[in-house]
Amino acid sequence: MSNDNDSIKMVEIENKGRSLVSTRPLKAGEIVLRDSPILLYSAVPHASAAAAAAAVNYCSHCFRSISPNSATTVSCPNCSTASLFCTPQCQSVSLSSSHTPFACQALIRLHAADSPLLQPHHHDHLVQARFLVAAYNLAMVSPSQFQTLLSLQGEPFPDDASVFLHLVISTVCQFSNLQQLGFSEELTAALLAKDKLNAFGLMEAFDRNKERSVRAYGIYPRASFFNHDCLPNACRFDYVDSATDFHNTDIVVRVIHNLPSGREICLSYFPVNLQYSERQQRLKEDYGFVCDCDRCKVEANWSDNEEELEGEMDHDDDEDMDDDEGADLETNADQMDKEKVDFPHAYFFMNYMCSRDYCGGTLAPLPPVDARPSTVMECNVCSNLSNNED
Repeated sequence: MSNDNDSIKMVEIENKGRSLVSTRPLKAGEIVLRDSPILLYSAVPHASAAAAAAAVNYCSHCFRSISPNSATTVSCPNCSTASLFCTPQCQSVSLSSSHTPFACQALIRLHAADSPLLQPHHHDHLVQARFLVAAYNLAMVSPSQFQTLLSLQGEPFPDDASVFLHLVISTVCQFSNLQQLGFSEELTAALLAKDKLNAFGLMEAFDRNKERSVRAYGIYPRASFFNHDCLPNACRFDYVDSATDFHNTDIVVRVIHNLPSGREICLSYFPVNLQYSERQQRLKEDYGFVCDCDRCKVEANWSDNEEELEGEMDHDDDEDMDDDEGADLETNADQMDKEKVDFPHAYFFMNYMCSRDYCGGTLAPLPPVDARPSTVMECNVCSNLSNNED
């Protein structure tokens, strides 16, 4: 597998499986992948009619925020205000793809007053059920993309949760041709495994006054091959609300610094400022592996006090360094591979972590122009732009 500009390819790496590596030297900020989702589904908690009226609405197709005063908003002709679209164009596309009569009727039943999933403690199951509706809908509207979904990493593990969700889907999805798709507890468990390991979250806009949450999840088949590293050399961006075309749900992956040919390209699956114990717990519970990257090998021997000091350093401004230290940190990032010091990620935190309070985002340069690297850094969480020459 290669991307659109042949800058990356998929290879097998021992103990990692399928991975993405650079096929040529890459410049800081270079886009290595643009990927579109094969399915999207809402992660927004179900709300009562009164609460829903006061909440932020998202388009059921492109998941843009919908202004309360928007003159272009339209509803689904089949489920009324249960599903809104930001424009008639989004409505038209969705009715023949993601919001077919099958999906529409299933979602109506899923959100009915007597649904077992509407209790607050069942929110995760409700989101998983939405995924299953989207996945089985995909099987009918695009069998080839459904096969792509099944080819992604994730081994089925039938358990009480998957059996319960299969029973729910059996109730809400009442189309006879489901059996022709191989509809079974085993297939449902397999789909849930694919979702757990491969879904990317499309986040709400950054607001320092509240916890950032997910508005929707998407399955991005090519981006799913990026492995994790706690000191990533690339990061992903999405422009759900700011993009002006119909590709606003695409994700863009840019490298953070210069990379040689043949280097594995890795993302961080969560904010890089998490402490060692929390990172390990999330990776084990959510993805089923223990991380032994260079950063984790160092921090595994740290005490809790040292981790707290690291967290405090994350929020320090670059202004705290004197000029000589700043100059040293502007050397090429490849130097990190040669100098294994006790604190190998100091360079990363000082140069590639957003300094805005409560953000925790990763910085990457804007794409090069005419092969010239940009000095403007963009945060993949708060979207703040800063000049790395300041």
